[in-house]
Amino acid sequence: MSWTATVLTLFPSMFPGPLDASLIGQARERGIWSLAVRDIREHGIGRHRTVDDTPAGGGPGMVMRPDVAAAAVDAARAAGRERPTLYLTPRGAPLTQARVRALASGAGAILLCGRFEGLDQRAIEARDLEEVSLGDFVLAGGEIAAMALIEAAVRLIPGVLGAEASPAEESFEAGLLEYPHYTRPQSFEGRDIPAVLTSGNHAEIARWRKGEAERLTKLRRPDLWSLYEKPKG
Repeated sequence: MSWTATVLTLFPSMFPGPLDASLIGQARERGIWSLAVRDIREHGIGRHRTVDDTPAGGGPGMVMRPDVAAAAVDAARAAGRERPTLYLTPRGAPLTQARVRALASGAGAILLCGRFEGLDQRAIEARDLEEVSLGDFVLAGGEIAAMALIEAAVRLIPGVLGAEASPAEESFEAGLLEYPHYTRPQSFEGRDIPAVLTSGNHAEIARWRKGEAERLTKLRRPDLWSLYEKPKG
């Protein structure tokens, strides 16, 4: 069976969106992965399908009800194979390439897209949701974050990318940021391709690329550099 992403959202019309473009979309057409989008409002309360309510203790905005969210998660879990259920939220653990790789190697994921001020904590605890964040910023909802996570995972599935070896040297795969890339023309606005890259010496090219990856990581991501420098074992 193909890798399957099930998205729980209040805005199902946002999908598939960019997930239908380029190699990711082509892979879905070929059946390498599949997308199921489910409207959380189907589990809303009453005639108006209410999904939110005012926050306990007061404060601005609204909060997604735990009974509604739990019902949506239960329905998604009952409809397919066992998969991790992730809740996209700014307060979640940062999404890493290692976590993406683990998701890509499994059966897929159920992704709950938050809205409003957030989701009632009881639903998170009762359904053992994994809270995930794309970074230290806030979006209007979890849909864009869900799309990013799906694309990051799908591109690692064998057969999706044209060059099977290409993910191995990308940023984060070896604990480093990726080295710079160059192509024709040889000279652009007074800037030349580094001579080593046109030397034909593959050992020297590999050393240059590793050195550049280390330089950029140390400069731009000292947090990654510290982990990379730690003795292994």
